[in-house]
Amino acid sequence: MKSATSETSLFENQKILPFSSFLTDSHGRQHNYLRISLTERCNLRCQYCMPAGGVDLTAKDKLLSTSEIVKIASVFVEEGVDKIRLTGGEPSIRPDIVELVGLLKALDGLKTLAMTTNGLLLSRKLPAMKEAGLNMLNISLDTLITSKFEFITRRKGLEKVLQGIDLALEMGYNPVKLNCVVMRGLNDDELHSFVELTRDKDIDVRFIEYMPFEGNKWNDKKMVPYHEMLENIKRKYSDLRRTEDAINDTSKAFLVPGYRGKIGFITSMSEHFCGSCNRLRLTADGNLKVCLFGNAETSLRDLLRNGATKEELVSVIGQAVGRKKKQHAGMSNLPSMKNRPMILIGDSNGLLTGRFIATSSIRPYCTDKGDHFSNRDDYLDDPWTTYRETHASLLQASSLFNASTRRSNLSQETHELTIPDANDQLKLTHVDQHGQARMVDITEKPWTIRRATAQAIVWIGPEAFRLVGENLIKKGDVLKVAEIAGITGGKLTSQLIPLCHPISLHQLGVRISLDSENNCVIIESNAVTHGPTGVEMEALTAAAVASLTVIDMVKAVTKEAEIRNLHLVSKSGGTRGDFNRTKNDNVPFPC
Repeated sequence: MKSATSETSLFENQKILPFSSFLTDSHGRQHNYLRISLTERCNLRCQYCMPAGGVDLTAKDKLLSTSEIVKIASVFVEEGVDKIRLTGGEPSIRPDIVELVGLLKALDGLKTLAMTTNGLLLSRKLPAMKEAGLNMLNISLDTLITSKFEFITRRKGLEKVLQGIDLALEMGYNPVKLNCVVMRGLNDDELHSFVELTRDKDIDVRFIEYMPFEGNKWNDKKMVPYHEMLENIKRKYSDLRRTEDAINDTSKAFLVPGYRGKIGFITSMSEHFCGSCNRLRLTADGNLKVCLFGNAETSLRDLLRNGATKEELVSVIGQAVGRKKKQHAGMSNLPSMKNRPMILIGDSNGLLTGRFIATSSIRPYCTDKGDHFSNRDDYLDDPWTTYRETHASLLQASSLFNASTRRSNLSQETHELTIPDANDQLKLTHVDQHGQARMVDITEKPWTIRRATAQAIVWIGPEAFRLVGENLIKKGDVLKVAEIAGITGGKLTSQLIPLCHPISLHQLGVRISLDSENNCVIIESNAVTHGPTGVEMEALTAAAVASLTVIDMVKAVTKEAEIRNLHLVSKSGGTRGDFNRTKNDNVPFPC
């Protein structure tokens, strides 16, 4: 028999203790990491996480209570789990989140209490959660462009997320990990922008391969594999360096020499890391999942509520862990396998699409399948199809989508759309080889001084024209308000026109004059930049927004106001030569 002294020293020296047999599977993997979903609800509706039609939420009495979560977590911690991550849905929306963080962090043996969040509520809740014991933070962010954020998430809030990231850094979270799910044709053009976030901040950006879950319409064309992302980034950051990964780390880590943070790639699909998996998952309704992609689940909630002892719980957990397979089914098989939507698994990485979804009538939580959209026709089965179709309509309106690259338009006889073949699509500068919309890579284009002038003419009729000229419109000074609106709109061009590059405008002006002979308001905008791409769209957007503002200001006087001509007048500084519209260009005067 061992003495009390020797037994105490044995427990103090954990390195010589065998890991719990109940948390060790038949392949020798020791599971010391538990992810707990605190809720199925979320204040975002990310495309890859939640089906477009929503999800059926579990009744409240079927979800784990706070005390049940703590009881189950304590069993795992006593068996060797030393890291717990809180997930959702969105864990921060749980009303008692601060209390729960404190209760879990107090468990003897727990070293790390982490959270994966979409970041919307961090500015409000992070100080209290950190005080309660939250010591690691992952924030989900799939885009740095406002319009894309609203498309991907079907919600607003990018600024709040960015504020949350800054607050986390200020509060000493080091690093702050950003989870970015990369989707072809949607945000794969932002890889370099995310790398730049690591220049001066302790941020670890982890690029995640797009994964299949029920309802997210996964296909391999949407997935950007790790090696493709890496090659893309190395084209700009040729000195990108591989760093050593931590034990059981799912991310392949890299850094740009001289940059403060680092990047990584989570290759769940192209290069799985099942062999070192140490993770278990507890869903919000109390089911244990031993594999993210597995459909086998064991209800710990039912056992607990039926009076199971701790020993019985440990035994059932051990049996589930023991049945864990060597690896998931593989990229070719996973899409056809039955599994929960990611929102109900509790492993959502959180934030991201052609038609933008109106948000004016959205409730804070998803309560049923009808919660997402007031008009189901506003969203197609496949969001990427919608995204491409929207931008295809823009391309069709431009000279890029001309007769030489289009086999046929909508047939007058059959009313069926003929899709351009692969060779045609390769000729479109804003469409990749997969037929998906993309921004043009301007990395290697020369920087020059680029200018553009656009014009719009708004007919408002004699009575409204008189009132505008005399500044008697009740809403205020029409010309001054339209001028300011035009400048503001021009600055936001890249957010309004998804495939436009965000650029630095060195000058943007709007001039407005009156044509008394034709009862028209003439709007002219001028934009200037020094950069690799032109400012035609900025000038046109400024003129368009100013025109719409004029119509809005006079609509109480006349409903017949019209924007009769919006066009580019001139551009200069580009590599393809200058453009100047002349009277011979047959642009009709509209008034």
